[in-house]
Amino acid sequence: MSGWKTRTYVIGGVIGLAVGILAAYFYARAAEENPELRPARIKTMDAMKLAVALLAIVRQVTDLGTQRD
Repeated sequence: MSGWKTRTYVIGGVIGLAVGILAAYFYARAAEENPELRPARIKTMDAMKLAVALLAIVRQVTDLGTQRD
């Protein structure tokens, strides 16, 4: 694997890990704000909305890789 690919994978992995941990932190924090309520299960439609949003972000990142200067 060439150096730029390895660097891209590592940077992408670190960014993905950081965003995932941050999202989990905010989810847990929002659930803790109402201690008398249990955290709500994520509904299927909410998960689908998140999946579509994530695919849109992945597509935008892919488009960045195909741009010519």
